Amino acid sequence: MRVLGVDPGLTRCGLGVVDGGKGRAVRCVAVGVVRTPADAELSRRLLGISDEVESWLDKYRPAAVAVERVFAQHNVRTAMGTAQAGGVVALAAARRNLPVVFHTPSEVKAAVTGSGRADKAQVTGMVMRLLNLEVKPHPADAADALALAICHLWREPMRQRLAEAEARAAEIARVHKARLAAAAKNTGPKKNTGVAR
Repeated sequence: MRVLGVDPGLTRCGLGVVDGGKGRAVRCVAVGVVRTPADAELSRRLLGISDEVESWLDKYRPAAVAVERVFAQHNVRTAMGTAQAGGVVALAAARRNLPVVFHTPSEVKAAVTGSGRADKAQVTGMVMRLLNLEVKPHPADAADALALAICHLWREPMRQRLAEAEARAAEIARVHKARLAAAAKNTGPKKNTGVAR
């Protein structure tokens, strides 16, 4: 399975394409960063991100897109820009009927390093090790995009199995409830017909 990981941002939007193999085997296909000038209009910046993401989707043809979820930031303006960039990415993927999954930073860190509190250096180090990269992806947004793709490759099969199990459990509960209702109806108190015996 091929995944495009995206670390959204207006100034720097990290992009990373990773192929998943058997087990936990992963391979880097491409990594890069989309940059937009801070003094440009918001609409032009979002268009620049959209154009580049569309180009990557056409070139690498991923089966899914993993985007970092805006979780909590002290700077509201930065959080808004990050969310807007993530929305542009989700829209581009939706136009191609690609599944889009949002992962929190702590989910990504935990998947890649084993700790949801890992710092950027630890995440980058593990990404390099997992993908056998000799050169550190730069800037950190690029490494984060690769980490998102790896996270998705490793978490999504488990998430799908869990969703299937929940759906089966809900169906079993529905059938059981219907049987109980039918049994209660059949064994309920009999009506008095008024005929003496």
